[in-house]
Amino acid sequence: MQNYIYKILALFIFVLLSNCGEAEKQSNENGASEGNTDDRIQISKAQFDQNNMELDVMKEMEFPISITTSGMIDVPPENRAVVSATMGGYIKRTPLLIGDKVRKGQLLVTIENPEFVALQQEYMEVNGQLSYLKAEFDRQQTMVEEKISSQKSFLKAESDYKTAVAKYNGLRKQLGMLNISAEQVEKGNISSVASIFAPIAGSITKVNVSRGTFVSPSVSIMEIINNDHIHLELSVFEKDILKVKKGQLVTFKIPESSTEIFKAEIHLVGTSIDENRTIKVHAHLEDEEAANFLTGMFVEANIITDSSKQMALPTDAIGVIDDQSYVLVLDDTKEGSYYFKQVPVKVQGSYQDMSALGEKVNFKQGTQFLTKGAFSLIGE
Repeated sequence: MQNYIYKILALFIFVLLSNCGEAEKQSNENGASEGNTDDRIQISKAQFDQNNMELDVMKEMEFPISITTSGMIDVPPENRAVVSATMGGYIKRTPLLIGDKVRKGQLLVTIENPEFVALQQEYMEVNGQLSYLKAEFDRQQTMVEEKISSQKSFLKAESDYKTAVAKYNGLRKQLGMLNISAEQVEKGNISSVASIFAPIAGSITKVNVSRGTFVSPSVSIMEIINNDHIHLELSVFEKDILKVKKGQLVTFKIPESSTEIFKAEIHLVGTSIDENRTIKVHAHLEDEEAANFLTGMFVEANIITDSSKQMALPTDAIGVIDDQSYVLVLDDTKEGSYYFKQVPVKVQGSYQDMSALGEKVNFKQGTQFLTKGAFSLIGE
């Protein structure tokens, strides 16, 4: 019986040792298999052609050195008009709305004020006195020359006449500023209403009054902007301003409405620093009709101040994973397949769909990269 038990124990130990050996063997085989794992990305020739993939080498190209800034679309001061009244009054008529286009000289609003009537009455009184005062002045001048009248009488007649002329001219000028015809007033056509006309052609951008509103000369009634000539008004920081010169190229975009890149040229550089430690830079657009630009649009811009030669690849050849850029380098071609290695790179900047990898790179001359179709493969 005891021998039987020993045999069972011996058999159990044999089985246990056999299993351990098999497990170790399997573990060794798995380890060998993992050691031989190929981490390259394999693409068959059929896949390469079907997806229109392309290979190319790095190229040396000029990359601009630029200053990043911001600003807005604006118009020259002469193309912006704030409409106000010469004399206060009540708005009687205001037919225009924001967005309406107006021509120079077009009626904008009419204003009513009893003082306009008093001004015209005063003008008529002075106008009526002029003939008498002129005749009296001429008579006194003749009498003085003939030594019939005293110098004192002549001087008084001269003073009265010249005072009346000055008052007449002043009142006539005031009527003209109110757009009230002096000729019509002289005919007895007195009006309590004054008209305000557009000083420039353009579009109404602000209307600050409505019918019945009382306005004083300091109140802005409306604003007109002419967009026939627009420009960039940029703010450049003090630390960058010495690099900015007239004639330099500016590339800009309207981030809130488009990703399209537009061009402009530096025309004027400011000569004073504002409270934000920035300097105003004025640039003319290359094509003012390239887009429907509106005054006040915010722009992001780059002022090209210099350039440098860099080794570059198409931007489509570079993929980004967790803020790290990668490229696919052709490692081998065999048995109808392409084998690529995923290699990290540092991108120095981008320009015209090309990305700079720096002046010196760790790739041999003639190294081929997957330049089209790489984006979907990087990270696999």
